[in-house]
Amino acid sequence: MKHARVVLNGQTVDAIEQDGQLQLADGRRVGFDEVQWLPPLQPVTRPRTVLALGLNYADHAKELAFKEPPKEPLAFVKGEAGLIGHQQHTLRPNGVSFMHYECELAVVIGRTARRVRKDDALDFVGSYSIANDYAIRDYLENWYRPNLRVKNRDTCTPLGPWRVDAADLHALYGDRLELALTTTVNGQLTQSGNTRDMIFDVPTLIEYFSSFMTLNPGDLILTGTPDGVVDCQPGDVIITAIEGIGELTNTISHA
Repeated sequence: MKHARVVLNGQTVDAIEQDGQLQLADGRRVGFDEVQWLPPLQPVTRPRTVLALGLNYADHAKELAFKEPPKEPLAFVKGEAGLIGHQQHTLRPNGVSFMHYECELAVVIGRTARRVRKDDALDFVGSYSIANDYAIRDYLENWYRPNLRVKNRDTCTPLGPWRVDAADLHALYGDRLELALTTTVNGQLTQSGNTRDMIFDVPTLIEYFSSFMTLNPGDLILTGTPDGVVDCQPGDVIITAIEGIGELTNTISHA
């Protein structure tokens, strides 16, 4: 099932996809263009942990001139304030020379995970979504640990449009989740990859993170991007897509 969270007539409501429309809890159906899309996440009663991976695809590491992929996950923490929804605008700071998208499989933790074994890790995934984790290269000082201005910016992490139940996605694609990823800029294909090429797959990441920290329901793991990133300018329309989940549309605007 595909879940969404939207604003309709000034009210925040949850919905599901049904026959090409949004079906609300009261049974009403509305069109995709009749709402404002929010990140498709249920509220939590604590700060949401957002963990993001760097260099988790060997081809992306090679694209950035790394001679060999990392030996353990290269992770950093992001603030939830950067999350925005489908069809929303991301602000490009004035004066920067290189700002690029990153199409990423987003893992939504479904239940408390602590010291989880890899073989059991998928039992702790609640759902999946699409993240577009923008990076601003001008501010980058360390590829291994991007500083706050590179990744941790308001409007720079679109998420959505759907949150797809993990059980449904695994039933269709198996536990390995070999899902095609693509990005288009103004209709031109600029990025193409597959989640099978992740250096550290979802079970490995959950085992790794839960070995030293507790993952709570609603926490996110953004799993990295393949090669093919390009600079994005104000006015560009970016569509990041993942097989079985959907297409996340985002527009770059002046700050």
